[in-house]
Amino acid sequence: QVHVVESGGGLVQAGGSLRLSCAASVSVFSTVLMGWYRQRPGKQRELVASITGTGLTNYADSVKGRFTISRDNAKNTMSLQMNGLKPEDTALYYCKATLRLINYWGQGTQVTVSS
Repeated sequence: QVHVVESGGGLVQAGGSLRLSCAASVSVFSTVLMGWYRQRPGKQRELVASITGTGLTNYADSVKGRFTISRDNAKNTMSLQMNGLKPEDTALYYCKATLRLINYWGQGTQVTVSS
């Protein structure tokens, strides 16, 4: 069982920045695929960014150039630096850890961007 906890959401004005963090309780964190997903009002959950244990990253087109995903394998943490936030980035953001093909989700953290 992997326990995943997000933190760092909040309210910010358009153009501002926020940093989300995710901590995962797993002994082999460096082998875990980590990702950020979001669910906007009335929309399905979607991938924002992902990062492999070796640091390979993937981003949704809508956030490329604005968001940066990173991880610290020594601390079992992952982060999402969000710059240039837009009102359409408003969503509940989830951290996901994938270990041995099993997905573990956090409870989500709300990001609200005001115009």
